[in-house]
Amino acid sequence: MYASLRQFCLILSFSLLSLCACKAQAPQANSLNVIRFAQGGKIVYGPVGATTQPMAMSKLLNMVQSSCGEKPQVGRVFQFRGSNAVGVFFTVTDHPEGNLPLAGLVIGATTGPNQAEAAMVYNKSSEFSKTVNPMLQQLAGVWHPGAPAATTASTSQKASVPASGPTIKLQRIKLQDSTAVVAIPAGWTIDPKSGGGGALLHGPHNATAVLDNFFLAQDPSGSGYRNMMRYGGKPLKGMIIYPSNADLVKALPELINLFRQSMGQGPIQVNIDHAEMVYPPSGAYFQGERCVRAVSENSPTEAKVVLYRVTCAFAPDQYGQYHFLDSFVAIPDGSPSQVYELGEAIIGNFQVDEALVEQRASAEAAPHIAHLIQVDQAQRIAVEANTARIVGNIQRIGADATERMKNTEIANEEQHRNWSAGETEIARQTQGVSNYLLDQTVVEDNNMYGNGTVGHGTVWNNTAELLVKSDPNRYSYVNEPNYWANTDFKP
Repeated sequence: MYASLRQFCLILSFSLLSLCACKAQAPQANSLNVIRFAQGGKIVYGPVGATTQPMAMSKLLNMVQSSCGEKPQVGRVFQFRGSNAVGVFFTVTDHPEGNLPLAGLVIGATTGPNQAEAAMVYNKSSEFSKTVNPMLQQLAGVWHPGAPAATTASTSQKASVPASGPTIKLQRIKLQDSTAVVAIPAGWTIDPKSGGGGALLHGPHNATAVLDNFFLAQDPSGSGYRNMMRYGGKPLKGMIIYPSNADLVKALPELINLFRQSMGQGPIQVNIDHAEMVYPPSGAYFQGERCVRAVSENSPTEAKVVLYRVTCAFAPDQYGQYHFLDSFVAIPDGSPSQVYELGEAIIGNFQVDEALVEQRASAEAAPHIAHLIQVDQAQRIAVEANTARIVGNIQRIGADATERMKNTEIANEEQHRNWSAGETEIARQTQGVSNYLLDQTVVEDNNMYGNGTVGHGTVWNNTAELLVKSDPNRYSYVNEPNYWANTDFKP
């Protein structure tokens, strides 16, 4: 039991489900042991007069309910790998302590025929993820259900010594385009398609890791979506339509299938074992965004796949457009602890050189921007010259009334044609300048509906870059002279 608890400490650092736990008081001071943890929280363990694991855990959960004034909310029961112990995370608010949210884990272990003991570790919810590992390690050193008590202090001390050093050795490798550094375990390889700040990794036995997968999204309540619907427009292919303020923990199964749909993949059943809101991964170039971290099981038609995933939603712009960054490590038939540990190692050590990514994007866009400026200047000169010619034509009208009228009509017709053409070109160039100022680009899709239909759309520069890079045979930049009237600009 001791070894199993120690081995499972890695997955418990996940602080699954953003859990809360309550200040517990032992129902029987002479039957339960209570240890105050140095960094806050408590450890409770011992016999509770139960014959089964569920009964043992229920005893402690009832104690939490009695102490805190409300029934704790529990997650899914899980088995400690290689042991006879099970555990469950729970959340509760400690009302007597000023409505303090706390986090905890209850463990039930069989100690003999019709005998079971229970243990619990808990702390304030804001501290639980930091202290759960040390608390479990300390618990493993003193609680050995079903085993004889240690006879010497040295034996007890030896049992409480945590394992030292990382359990996964990683090799740090820079991507071929130098936009990111990945850390991969032995036996893993980097897909040659990796680059542009994202990576695809392949591991043994069909294991896979995807890092910083980009998904464009639109908030259906945003002005951009409303205007698009009002004027009969359609979202870009692959764009996810979803509220930007959604609860990521609750929405994660739906979002995972939306991600798959945007890539042309079919739906799957997603079972979330544990999920919580977290800060962006350590070292990530973006900070302050909303992220969810989870361990889940996907059940498509093939074998079960266990995943560790970090999904971040970026804040929407003024039109309601935003994007997701999704990273995951997937292992067919993997154990939650194995996948969690591997996911923490790979995703937690992925570092993107965002400055280099932006620099290369700007370099690629610079020729197009310079061309737009050049064309705009030439157009303005042409308009001025045309205006001067029209004025000259008017001033040269003869004195003869009939001829003057005839010549005036001819001039007016020519003026109108020139004016219309000039206004159309001005509108085209104005749109080009506007796109430049707003960091937007017109992109052509030569296969909008999978039937060869060609369409245009104006998107942010970084979105245009990602589209063109993702499929240059389908998406291409549209220069200002090729803008479509009433699609790319209003004449």
